Amino acid sequence: MVDVDKVLDEAGLTNPHVREYVKEWAAVTTPERIEVVSAADDARLVAEALESGEFKPAGEGLYYSQSYYKDTARSEERTIVATNDPADKGIYNNWRPASEMKPKLIELMTGASAGKTMYVIPYLMSPKGSPLAEFAAGVEITDNRSVVMQMIRMARVGAEYINDLGDSFVRAVHVTGDLPNLGQGTPDDKRYFVTVADERTILHFGSSYGGNALLGKIAHGLRQGSYDGWKNGFLVEQFMLLGITDKQTGEKYNICGGFPSASGKTNLAMTLAPDALGDRYYVEFYGDDIAWLWVGEDGKLYGMNPENGVFGVAKDTNEATNPTALDSIQPGSGAIFTNVAYNVKTQEVWWEGKTKNPPEDLDGWHDWKGEAIADRTPEQAGEPWAHPNSRFTTTMGNVPNVAKDYEDPKGVEIHGIIFGGRTRDREPLIRAIDDVAEGVYDGLTLGAEATFAADGLDGQLRYDPMSMRPFMSYPEADYAAHWLEVIGRASEKPVFAHVNWFQRDAEDGHFLWPGYRENLRALLWLMQYKNGQVEGRRTAVGVLPTEEELNLEGLDLPQEDLDRILTIDVDRWRQEMGFREEHLNQFEGLPEEIWEAHRRVAKALDDES
Repeated sequence: MVDVDKVLDEAGLTNPHVREYVKEWAAVTTPERIEVVSAADDARLVAEALESGEFKPAGEGLYYSQSYYKDTARSEERTIVATNDPADKGIYNNWRPASEMKPKLIELMTGASAGKTMYVIPYLMSPKGSPLAEFAAGVEITDNRSVVMQMIRMARVGAEYINDLGDSFVRAVHVTGDLPNLGQGTPDDKRYFVTVADERTILHFGSSYGGNALLGKIAHGLRQGSYDGWKNGFLVEQFMLLGITDKQTGEKYNICGGFPSASGKTNLAMTLAPDALGDRYYVEFYGDDIAWLWVGEDGKLYGMNPENGVFGVAKDTNEATNPTALDSIQPGSGAIFTNVAYNVKTQEVWWEGKTKNPPEDLDGWHDWKGEAIADRTPEQAGEPWAHPNSRFTTTMGNVPNVAKDYEDPKGVEIHGIIFGGRTRDREPLIRAIDDVAEGVYDGLTLGAEATFAADGLDGQLRYDPMSMRPFMSYPEADYAAHWLEVIGRASEKPVFAHVNWFQRDAEDGHFLWPGYRENLRALLWLMQYKNGQVEGRRTAVGVLPTEEELNLEGLDLPQEDLDRILTIDVDRWRQEMGFREEHLNQFEGLPEEIWEAHRRVAKALDDES
């Protein structure tokens, strides 16, 4: 038997509630040994992983890893929010009774870490001293060394973060399980990823992939965090957060926002100013995935990124799309690459989109499953080298334009909240929304374009409220009411807006807007609009920039394309309103303010047509 008290004493873990929790789960999972880790252990853990073959070197201070080939992404159908109150059941949160799920997970985890090391990871998903620190503290127990090293990059890890917090910490248990024998995707699937939200407990069994195993990130940082926020007066959202400084005036603006998958969130979060505007504007990175928002004592809305790192999708990351990301995973950064292609001879990594074409010399190259590219049959030649969800993990400190105050426990004032989905028509470049209820309504009806083949209706959006559809932890009507309440409390309210970088020409399919770094121009207009420096053009769905107001210095756009991204298609929007009403009708008990906003927009469209 492991002498748990001795291990905890040696690690300086003094919090009695944490000690009790570790003992409880050591008795359930029965590990061979226990180790309490901190960020200072990273170099030793990396050396152990390299020696065992779990990691492979991918250049100086860079590491390559693989997860099991059936374990490469989040599994929404196996992801559950459990509570003791059936009223917590929503449309998207896959709710189950806690009384059903806890015994099931305990049974699966019993004895499942035999022969392994139990790693105890005390962590904080906020800067130390944050007003939300009591909700940000957690202790993850895992039997997977790779999870420990990724958590060290994604959170603030060490006993010092939780010793003085008493019982205010999330109990997060991760057991990898026997991956080849879990029946992934079959009727006998044994995996469960459960957040027992009203008990602040996370129980994940059957994965080593980051989104399922780094419990401080999504399970705590989004699902548990949003439930805690609902009960305690703050918001937790899948939002990016950036800062823009006008070097000429010294003014600083902070903008956060939600984007469904493949709608440009990470690239926007890590953007730089366009070359033509770089002398005047500087963009700072705060976060690409999660934002916690609260109203301060001064009545202003504040926000922070709870993470200490970036867990980025590798696919299509290159010098054109996201040079900042590439700069954050340079040699010496300690970055970890997962499920990319790897050259066993040169120790290089590659993924689709890193360069226009894959390396010509196939010698030494293996795909994400570890199979030699050179051995592929002609039929296999077109298969991807890297998994489409391959990842890189790096710390915030490696991002070259990381905000100097990203560790400030006070957070930063939020001036704008934006939503954006990938839409080929209907949505203009940007439309500002002055009314809070209409802004929340717009977030609830956020969507990205569905494909005809998948959804049967060309052009209909797949709605993703606030981009939180996969992460909802409580009912959507309560969610809408909570948004109205929190933002309503702010004496200085942010401006809302909807953006779209993806309008296309219907005939030849070209993008009407160049995107990437040029997107900053739309956000600059939004801040000018908030400050009353420009008036825009009022439409039924919001205020659009005029051509004269949008800063187009150094940008040469065809006049026809510019005209189209600065107008709305009223007929298309009237069709959209029917889809939106159908979407909102799912959510029983939506606040009347949301329905009033819907009716106002619909009437304005009728009047405009």
